Amino acid sequence: MDMQWLDDVLALLEEGNMTRAAARRNITQPAFSRRIRSFEGWLGTPVIDRKTNRIDISPALLSNEVEIRALMSRMKELRTKIAHHDAAASTIAISAQHAPVYSTFPDMALRARTAFPQVRFRVRPGNLSDCVALFLRGDTNMLLCYEAEGAMTLQFGPNVVRGKWGNDYLIPVVGGALRYTIRDSGTLPSDTPAIVYPENSSFGALLHKRERPFGTQAHSANPVCETAFSSGIREMVLNGLGVGWLPFSMAYREIETGDLISLANRLGQEPLEVAVYADSKNDMAASLLELWAK
Repeated sequence: MDMQWLDDVLALLEEGNMTRAAARRNITQPAFSRRIRSFEGWLGTPVIDRKTNRIDISPALLSNEVEIRALMSRMKELRTKIAHHDAAASTIAISAQHAPVYSTFPDMALRARTAFPQVRFRVRPGNLSDCVALFLRGDTNMLLCYEAEGAMTLQFGPNVVRGKWGNDYLIPVVGGALRYTIRDSGTLPSDTPAIVYPENSSFGALLHKRERPFGTQAHSANPVCETAFSSGIREMVLNGLGVGWLPFSMAYREIETGDLISLANRLGQEPLEVAVYADSKNDMAASLLELWAK
């Protein structure tokens, strides 16, 4: 199969018109039509219904647009890897929760580059369930995540090893104009706006189980926004949209400057571990885990 056929198909999907798609691909409409027919010949089934004055794109092609884009991305990535292969360099793919990507991974990467100057990283951020799925499928060599201290660790096969980068704490913070609503006792009114986590997220499940105020909708009188994206919560809290819970490593600089005020002394905190999982069959992943777990 000619890979340019997929580019043609994507242009057709985006334009919805053979003439516009051909112009976008810088070829004549008849030539473009022939390439689409060649793709249909390779596929073994038509992807467009050719009518007198218009064409209809098949539902099968429309429903698989995301898969086609993913295939093109993987093929371009493979081409780049082969063309620019460096025998001395290793690329480690890491699936990581959004929060540790922001809070801890920069320090981890600096330490890794000191020990292994040629190492490169491909970070795939996401929610914990998505990160675990990527790791299980073998799309990544390592998994970086937060785990509640003392909780059962994630269970994988015998080839997966776990290490701990360090400790952190989930703390409630407030910023912006809401800082001035804190009472002399160090508490906030119960109806203070809150940026909360979904109960089915990792932080949300922990805060809901501990019945932490302002953590989830069930324990907030005035939830104004719900999101599992900790970096987004940080920005909203800084702007005074609501009180929210953040890993201390994401908030300590702003706490030092006074842009954020910690409420941990009154509302408590949740201990966290920064956990790293690695496929032990990958030598570089195993070496990084050993380095990071020291």
